[in-house]
Amino acid sequence: MSAPHPTGVRPSADPRTATLTVRVGGELDDACGAELTAVVVAHLTGPAPPCAVRLDFRDLAGIEPLGLAALLMVRRHSSAARAVLHLDNRPPFLERLLRQTNVLEHLTAAGAGAE
Repeated sequence: MSAPHPTGVRPSADPRTATLTVRVGGELDDACGAELTAVVVAHLTGPAPPCAVRLDFRDLAGIEPLGLAALLMVRRHSSAARAVLHLDNRPPFLERLLRQTNVLEHLTAAGAGAE
């Protein structure tokens, strides 16, 4: 039996690279999405805002519609702050959802500063 995925939002900021990395684990639902958005906004509006925001989905177990809405809000705030948004370690189900809803390109567009 495999170990459960860590849940919640775990941010870490690297001042040397001006990068905020946020590991998202478990279900990206309304509660987790609200926490994710709040964490990113707090860092983007803080005294030393990051130039890059990396969302790491290696521990993501699922995503609900309000979780997808949270990703769009994170993109909106990152773009407004001129921070590059990266979506790292996307599991296949997330990749599929982002493609089916036609938001993958929006979230990862060069104009949005994402990979």
